Amino acid sequence: MGEAPFFDRMISHLRSSCKYYTGYPKDLGPSRVIHFSSEREFVQLLHEGRPVVVAFTIRGNYTRHLDKVLEEAAVEFYPHVKFMRVECPKYPGFCITRQKKEYPFVEIFYSPEQAANVGRVADPNITRYSVKVLPFNYDLSAYGFREFFKRHGISSSESK
Repeated sequence: MGEAPFFDRMISHLRSSCKYYTGYPKDLGPSRVIHFSSEREFVQLLHEGRPVVVAFTIRGNYTRHLDKVLEEAAVEFYPHVKFMRVECPKYPGFCITRQKKEYPFVEIFYSPEQAANVGRVADPNITRYSVKVLPFNYDLSAYGFREFFKRHGISSSESK
């Protein structure tokens, strides 16, 4: 093959030598955002014990921006926090249970615990769990997620 084009060499040199390089365009690698496919898969993800950031979305211009933010944050916090995206037109039942009227919105699910079986239980083989759900109302960026995790005491990285 031939020699790399001038622009590629220039960007490569910039990435290696400049300490103020912001990283754009970022090299994020494969997507770490999980696309919602079923509630069963979502529950299995919760049982891994890691916080799960869920973005409930519909198609639109703002959703494209949110997708980029989720991709960047998912790479930064992998594997300590999982990021999931739910397309509400495809899975209306799951989105309607959240009882929100404005889309997109983000919620964080974490620390699943086995709930006490109160009252009559239809099937003794069913295990009920309770999960803490926090609405995310910070800046939609990796920095906003980091500050949110810090404020709520959610472990988002290895303890040092």
